[in-house]
Amino acid sequence: MRDILRRGFDRVERGLDRLFGPDWNPLAQLGPLGWLLFWLVAGTGIYLFIFFDTGVTAAYGSVEWLSRDHWWHAGLARSLHRYASDLMVLVMFTHLVREWAMDRYRGRRWFSWITGVPIIWFVYLSGITGYWLVWDELAHYVALTTTELLDSLGIFAEPIARNFLAPDTLSDRFFTLMVFLHIAIPLLLLLLMWIHIQRITEARTNPPRGLGLITVVAIIAASLALPANLDGPADLAKVPQAVGLDWFLLSLYPVIESVPPGVIWAGTALFTLLLFGLPWLPPRPEAAAAEVFLEFCNGCTRCVEDCPYAAITLVPRTDGLPFSHEVEVNADRCVACGICMGACPSSSPFRRSGDLITGIDLPGRPLAELRAEVIAAARGLTGPGRVMTLSCAHAAGREAAPGRVVLPCVAMAPPSLLDFIISRGLADGVAVAGCAERDCYNRVGGAWTRDRFARTRDPQLRRRVPRERILTVWAGPSETTRLAAELKGFSERLAAMPPYENVRPLQETESAGANGAAKRAGSAT
Repeated sequence: MRDILRRGFDRVERGLDRLFGPDWNPLAQLGPLGWLLFWLVAGTGIYLFIFFDTGVTAAYGSVEWLSRDHWWHAGLARSLHRYASDLMVLVMFTHLVREWAMDRYRGRRWFSWITGVPIIWFVYLSGITGYWLVWDELAHYVALTTTELLDSLGIFAEPIARNFLAPDTLSDRFFTLMVFLHIAIPLLLLLLMWIHIQRITEARTNPPRGLGLITVVAIIAASLALPANLDGPADLAKVPQAVGLDWFLLSLYPVIESVPPGVIWAGTALFTLLLFGLPWLPPRPEAAAAEVFLEFCNGCTRCVEDCPYAAITLVPRTDGLPFSHEVEVNADRCVACGICMGACPSSSPFRRSGDLITGIDLPGRPLAELRAEVIAAARGLTGPGRVMTLSCAHAAGREAAPGRVVLPCVAMAPPSLLDFIISRGLADGVAVAGCAERDCYNRVGGAWTRDRFARTRDPQLRRRVPRERILTVWAGPSETTRLAAELKGFSERLAAMPPYENVRPLQETESAGANGAAKRAGSAT
């Protein structure tokens, strides 16, 4: 089910790539779009509050005045407030389903998922309290339905629904309370959103300017074409009948009317518990966290800067070597993506003597074992135009194939590994097949790889490495056909090139060291 849904998202996103481009793809920018919509709702809400009067009669009158007499600014702001809130709900649930489909919520990535669950209910509470403030027929309906549901809990001394059954039972203090709630709840929501991104390095909270502008213009166009509805004033002497529901924020209200309250509360509790428990239903086996080898670590901070999950920090030196700091890995946050290993300057496969140990390595997939896998994969390459493929386990090249080494993330491979493959004659060229350009499973793996190859981020691909012998393919899981075509074309281009002149055959010490590392890894397994 998850794989089907993921491939479905991938196909839709490919279409959006053609329409918006990878950088502006809306489905790859759901988190930043959610932040943009929050600020748009907050900004228009503050503006509307300038014109709003609290009180049983004054509330509706002020909303009517701003909606009709001053529709060109205040009325437009009210429509923007409404449609941005609706779109935020849509973005929120699409983001939730997409993260589930991508399997980016289990294991050590549980924190963002768990902190996202309360955000759902705070978004709904913000919207519901906002509808009460309008105090039209829809607000009366929402107030009655909500308070009757709350009364079913039996925690109030007197039924609060009585306040909305007769005009003389409702006071102006009610609107003062609702204004307080409608301000306090979004502030708590903002706090939760901030907590939600705390375990993410360089979290994106702003969409690309172009996409943000398109989103705002689209909401303004919708607001002008279809202004937010305003029903007649609430009449507590009458039971509200037909009202126009906001199916994004109030879609559950018809269900609340037709289902016993106990079922509603039980269903809400079960749904919430299910969301909280999903990261452990079932739990995902996790590879061992990255390990630091201080003998080869000088505290250069490259792995700290490159880690997508803030799992690596810089701490004072403890081993007496002449460096001020060393790095420390928080195993509870490390997802074993290997990006840190690819960032370490000591991750060089060219070492000929001694054990191949790097400053920071993956115990379950060390650099020595990776070099051994590359050497072993090269033996399966024959004929002209031999292509070694380093592919991501979450992209189009995740299945095993001759001459292919599958990695947790392509950024795990240090640029020197490509130099090693080509200069040692293991292959005529190297293809790096990562996630689709719009979105990396490990957030920044694709970006860091591109930057390293472009020599704008350390460690850089050496200038001596012929760029024409390197291919990068950014393809999602549903693009296996395109990947195969790209690799075939690359192989044909390599076959047409003259032989690479600077090949230095693999030394026996290098091959033996790699084989030894592979044997040690196999025995440990």
